[in-house]
Amino acid sequence: MNAGEPAGSRAIRPALPEPWLRGTMTDIRAVPRAVLHALELAGEDVQKWCGSLTDAELNARPAGLPPVAFHLRHIARSLDRLLTYAESRPLTPEQLAALKNEMQPDATRETVFAELGSALARSAERVRALGVADMEQPRLVGKKALPTTVGGLLVHIADHSQRHVGQAVTTAKIVTAGRA
Repeated sequence: MNAGEPAGSRAIRPALPEPWLRGTMTDIRAVPRAVLHALELAGEDVQKWCGSLTDAELNARPAGLPPVAFHLRHIARSLDRLLTYAESRPLTPEQLAALKNEMQPDATRETVFAELGSALARSAERVRALGVADMEQPRLVGKKALPTTVGGLLVHIADHSQRHVGQAVTTAKIVTAGRA
């Protein structure tokens, strides 16, 4: 509520453009800025389309699809893994263990949204720190040590996060369509 609005009322506010069109973070280089905008949009879209889901709806698997909870956990945990590679560090045993239980059907709204929110905030800090790096610096990914660059990892972080947001939103729409 803004000052001057009567208690209990909602002023009609125009929708904001997507983060990349808001003219923010202009002090950050283009590639990391685009990643930060993608992460910001991911958080906004998840909240808009999945924020009202119940625990049961978060874990629902309509037509055998992966549940919304999986996508939200996967976004959070893959951000951590991909940024670890971008920072030229190996994955920890804890990161590998977390990967193995992303599909667990025991998610609660509180824990899943807290994990995602925390991951998005931490990831933004890490992307900002990498923003000054040479985007062409080589990096290796996974057990097979597949070659990429800092820039390649950052672009993939944005792409991968948005892909899973889209899947979570689609599944959320199917789940909520069945409420009636």
